[in-house]
Amino acid sequence: MKAIASDRYGSAENLALRDVDVPRIGAGEVLVEVHAAGVDPGVWIMMTGRPLAVRLASGIRRPRNPVLGRAVAGVVSAVGDGVTRFRPGDEVYGTAESGTFAQFTRARERRLARMPANLTFDQAAAVPISAVTALKAVKDARVRAGQRVLVIGAGGGVGSYAVQLVKQRGALPTGVCGPSKVSLVRSLGAVEVIDYSQREIDSSGVHHHAIIDTAGNRPLSLLRRVITPDGVIALVGGGHAKGAVLGGFGRQMAAPLISPFGRARLAGVTAREHHADLDELTRLLEAGEITPVVGRTYELAEAADAMRYLEEGHATGKIIVSVRR
Repeated sequence: MKAIASDRYGSAENLALRDVDVPRIGAGEVLVEVHAAGVDPGVWIMMTGRPLAVRLASGIRRPRNPVLGRAVAGVVSAVGDGVTRFRPGDEVYGTAESGTFAQFTRARERRLARMPANLTFDQAAAVPISAVTALKAVKDARVRAGQRVLVIGAGGGVGSYAVQLVKQRGALPTGVCGPSKVSLVRSLGAVEVIDYSQREIDSSGVHHHAIIDTAGNRPLSLLRRVITPDGVIALVGGGHAKGAVLGGFGRQMAAPLISPFGRARLAGVTAREHHADLDELTRLLEAGEITPVVGRTYELAEAADAMRYLEEGHATGKIIVSVRR
């Protein structure tokens, strides 16, 4: 099969379209014919091997799995022993084990769900990681109806879902984004939009009941200045942040230790990969309460360009690699 792969850590220049073996599935696993794959900071982390801590799981000197990609939408091609929820021909979405920038991928049954009936494959591939992370962030931030919620990075992959999920819970989202995304963020349901090129989040003096920070480039002291004393600051991502060993994840890992010392509670958001979260999102997607925002779509052979665009750090919504059109 065709796949985008690299045998060493580094930049997108190392990526190449080449022939690799179709992955073999075992008990409890599903072989999926990939139609579309999501591009997210986690893919960049696995491509570069940075921060260095990720190499404990992915391979110290070189990646154990040379094929990139985690989020997938596609059609079940075969099922392993013990798989009861799917059969060949089912349209599914979720996260995979063997790389999704490929024509086929191997996934655990528990990490897949039936694809929402009203989505295309490209739209569905935009859900599994970013929307699941946004859902966890909204829950960790304890968002309730009537609250004011600040979403930083509101025009990106996670942030665009967070704005919609905050609104879906009856809260009042304020989105923070760049000038090119103001109209989008407002259309997603933000009651106010802060263009960070014009003013900072503390310029209005408003205090929020919760903050969902997907950008990771503002100091905690600034975040604490704009939150109520009993509020929650949910820290998401930050994989591109500085720090050779932990990168932006150091702040998330330190959140439980730092939280008691200062205004509001800190929550480091870590999303699980389980079909229960996808099932919950499917209900919202099919009801039209949230919708994926697909920014740019690339062909499989153009995956290196997709990674370069991601690395710029200003993507609108989700980037998708379309494998089978």
